[in-house]
Amino acid sequence: MITTVVDELLKNPDRKFTYVEIKFFSMWWDQQTNETQAAVRQLIADGRFEFVNGGWSMHDEACPHYEDMINNMWVGHQWLLDVLGVKPRIGWHVDPFGHSSANPRLFTDMGFEAWFFARLDYQDKEQR
Repeated sequence: MITTVVDELLKNPDRKFTYVEIKFFSMWWDQQTNETQAAVRQLIADGRFEFVNGGWSMHDEACPHYEDMINNMWVGHQWLLDVLGVKPRIGWHVDPFGHSSANPRLFTDMGFEAWFFARLDYQDKEQR
């Protein structure tokens, strides 16, 4: 999928793409040529390929403890910083089956400017 996205971005300068989970991206990245990596770096510099959230994965109930959430995000953020010099600014949890109430605070402490999510417990929704 990532190869197709990069190819299409290079064909059409009007297109942009947002990516979330760094583990899958890092596996793809390690198999790319220097030429492809340079092209992706340019797409990032041009603001056409952006990373949001930036965790190793998009954690949900599988990372129920705040230390697991922090570690998951740290690994992904560290990879992005070390390899691409990128620091995500937006939190993104549109697919996980729930999230901890600790997420908003942790994401704020990570420097996120906003956080988007889709699934909300009905009791939490009623309270909000």
